[in-house]
Amino acid sequence: MGFWSKVVGHWTKPKNPDSVRFRREMAERIAGQYIKYVTERINNVDEVIGRKGSLAIRGDEFLVFASADILFRCKIDELRASELLSKDGVVLIGPDLEHGGEERTIIAYYVYYRK
Repeated sequence: MGFWSKVVGHWTKPKNPDSVRFRREMAERIAGQYIKYVTERINNVDEVIGRKGSLAIRGDEFLVFASADILFRCKIDELRASELLSKDGVVLIGPDLEHGGEERTIIAYYVYYRK
């Protein structure tokens, strides 16, 4: 990548959700958020799997901590993340390394702080 493409790329947001750049920028944007609870979507039914935690990046992996445990761990380049329309949480889809690489869909709901 040349100098100018790096400069222009820095000023523009990626638009393709399947691109590695988009996935990395999304992970960086949501990392550090505190979460109220986490649900897992199985057969279109959401079940609470953890409470009180946070979202974090460790090396090249994205982690969801809740209920004093790692609930979800995925390589950032394979993670599909999209914020809820209400901006109250995020849907995370990807192969979960904590559960043998099984494809999982979880929803992390942020803690709401009024400022």
